[in-house]
Amino acid sequence: MEIIVERFAKQLTHIKYPTKKEHWNIGGVLKKRSNQYLKFDVRNMFNLPNGLLGKKGRTSSNADKMVFETENAWLILDIPEICRYVKKHRLKIVYLEKLMTELEWNISIPK
Repeated sequence: MEIIVERFAKQLTHIKYPTKKEHWNIGGVLKKRSNQYLKFDVRNMFNLPNGLLGKKGRTSSNADKMVFETENAWLILDIPEICRYVKKHRLKIVYLEKLMTELEWNISIPK
């Protein structure tokens, strides 16, 4: 079974992986989207006690973007923008749908 990082790697060129324990999983350039090298936090979501899917993040992350996988698309959000939003609104929990509408920098890549 292919892991999420391997599936997402198909969206990148110039791929690099961290050489030590860092808060990102894969780096590269988004195909047909950018020429900028970025570091991505690409981890699976997990089931929360309330039945929803969740993903933890850090405000001290070295990653540039956070990646979410849905059935039909890759959703990519800007981590510094997420951090500013969380701090501004003093949140501990944020919802992906809300972030997709509230943040300026996000990309949806169809599968």
